[in-house]
Amino acid sequence: MAEQLVLNEHNKAEYPPMHTTEHIVNQTMVRLFGCGRAVSAHIERKKSKLDFALPQAPTDEEIRRIEQTVNDILGQHLAVTTEFITQEEAAGRFDLHRLPEGASATVRVVRVGDYDECLCIGAHVSNTSEIGVFRIISHDYKEGIFRMRFKLEPLPGKP
Repeated sequence: MAEQLVLNEHNKAEYPPMHTTEHIVNQTMVRLFGCGRAVSAHIERKKSKLDFALPQAPTDEEIRRIEQTVNDILGQHLAVTTEFITQEEAAGRFDLHRLPEGASATVRVVRVGDYDECLCIGAHVSNTSEIGVFRIISHDYKEGIFRMRFKLEPLPGKP
């Protein structure tokens, strides 16, 4: 008989394309700026925002590079997969500080191709081809925090 996995309950219904894009934006920021993942996130269907701790505001050229990099990754049609591991196995690979108090012994790793992997219990697409086009609609920088607001547009020729 197969063992039943026990995970924490999830209390939010994300919009899978936007939530998966959040993962890609986070990894893009880590790679381009050497910062950590977002310190704050508000992910919604129509538009979303992420806050990153940065020592200075990104230039206009860097903003364009973020947008282009995210769209390049989306265009690679990467599979989005999951794996279940123990917290003990996760300890050397992931920052466990964001797990809720009393989190289950089993955690879920979400991978976007070989581009990103992180612990997450939310809803995701199965392939980045389902997402569309990423657009940064505004951004600002205040007291060491870079805030980016973004939306998703349909791919040309798709509703």
